[in-house]
Amino acid sequence: MTAAGPWDSTGQRTAERDRAVALEHTGGADHGGPGGSGAAAGSPRPAPSAPSVLTGLGGTDGGVPRGADAAPGGTALADLLGPLLDDPALGGTRGAAVVDLTTGKRLHALDADAALTPASTTKVATAVAALTALGPDHRLTTRTALEADTGELVLVGGGDPTLTAREDANGLASLRTLAEKTATALKKRDVRRVTLSYDTTLYAGDEAHPIGVNENLAPVTALMADEGRTDDSTAGPAPRVPDPAADAARAFAGFLEQHGVTASAPGPSKATDRADTLATVSSPPLSALVERMLTHSDNDLAEALARHTAVASGEPADFEGVSAAITARLKQLGLPVRGARFHDGSGLDRTDRITAGLLTALLAEAADPARPELRPVLTGLPVAGFTGTLSGRYTDGAAGVVRAKTGTLTGVNTLAGTVATPDGRLLGFAFLASDTTNAWEAQTALDRLATTLASAAP
Repeated sequence: MTAAGPWDSTGQRTAERDRAVALEHTGGADHGGPGGSGAAAGSPRPAPSAPSVLTGLGGTDGGVPRGADAAPGGTALADLLGPLLDDPALGGTRGAAVVDLTTGKRLHALDADAALTPASTTKVATAVAALTALGPDHRLTTRTALEADTGELVLVGGGDPTLTAREDANGLASLRTLAEKTATALKKRDVRRVTLSYDTTLYAGDEAHPIGVNENLAPVTALMADEGRTDDSTAGPAPRVPDPAADAARAFAGFLEQHGVTASAPGPSKATDRADTLATVSSPPLSALVERMLTHSDNDLAEALARHTAVASGEPADFEGVSAAITARLKQLGLPVRGARFHDGSGLDRTDRITAGLLTALLAEAADPARPELRPVLTGLPVAGFTGTLSGRYTDGAAGVVRAKTGTLTGVNTLAGTVATPDGRLLGFAFLASDTTNAWEAQTALDRLATTLASAAP
């Protein structure tokens, strides 16, 4: 994952900056190499430093403590943003909020308490809820279990959509590795032929998302490999297999065969409490999964993390349980959830509702030095001009300075994230527009708002 860590002392992702240099972009920190900070002769010149995501968060570069004087606000900010928020490209319904993340003070608002369709900015709420419920070190585990009574081998889905069947797992949990470890364990028991089944009962309810069959996500199931994609893609829309669990189980059977164990055609079942676990593989930590979800707007991962939040909260792992769990977790944090509706974890459901005020409150919570477990919410935001869904946007001075989660549905365009001002302050913002008629024009208007914040004087 280009957008994943490791991190340098300024709170920026090294892969992020390496990619920027390769693209000859500007606006990021020079991480230096093993041989020192100077660039070797003939190598690309490192991009100059952009303000750290930790600026104003009590980070390593002398951020202003919470409670200090606020960044630009009041009439000055209203004069800057007011005309831009009146842009007809933003449709007939809009909401906006800007906060100083060092103080939590709201600096500007326009219908900030109006509950509007958030599209993929819903994932910010999903991220906060999941990290609160599970913690940043939690991992999603897929396992195999052998039934003592029947000898049946069960592939037990752990709700990890990043589980991969590809030869190069690239740091993800590998279905091939699980098969190899399972075959080794079976051979130690002198077992070379098994009846194979698969267990998806970690999740409950309908696998079909309310939007129906769609290339933006696979059926929501606790067992899948490579998000059920039928091509070599790792992000974005793609054709999906109709039954990801069965497809993953068939692939697993083939991998067992490669290691000398013959398996029957797999069917669904449920592992009993008496079954012995033979082997496991686990995902990267939740912190990395959250970053991936936000950077690439990964809908499959968002729905998975929402269901794990439901499980951890004692709710059914279905769409209704997701709604109850996310709402409850945010309410426990004291966030303004009035009017909010979470009918999924990804924001693909058009009946989801979030206020601009809640989105900026989520960002402020993630920026609070007392909540380090929520920091991946900020570090996972796409970086303007560099990563994820913002890699092709912001070619001006806002590149590397604006970090934001995008949201797009037909007639809906949203943007929520952070921006560093010239004096190093970190602001949180949320702009939501509904009833838009031209997606490109609406997106441009949102980008103009964020760019204006980036150049706001103190």
